[in-house]
Amino acid sequence: MNAADKFVRKPMDLDEASQPAGEVHVIVERCKECSYCIEYCPADVLVYTEEINARGYHYPIIADGKSESCILCKFCDAICPEMAIYTTDPKAEEEGK
Repeated sequence: MNAADKFVRKPMDLDEASQPAGEVHVIVERCKECSYCIEYCPADVLVYTEEINARGYHYPIIADGKSESCILCKFCDAICPEMAIYTTDPKAEEEGK
């Protein structure tokens, strides 16, 4: 054991820590295909669908294999100019929070 290994600082509750997991919801008819949610998602959760909404825009959907990748940063909630996307915390909903 070297000196660097001896003095590694770790949070006291590290064993209880977990990565947040969110669920993304899109209000399809509000989307105007601005692409902010797709471009700025830190987990690359979203892609455009080939389908279009009533306004004629492609809207975001969860990318293949990314349904569990949302880190619940809520950035898409904040950046969407049309308020067409939001995230929820499934764990909090189960617990009634």
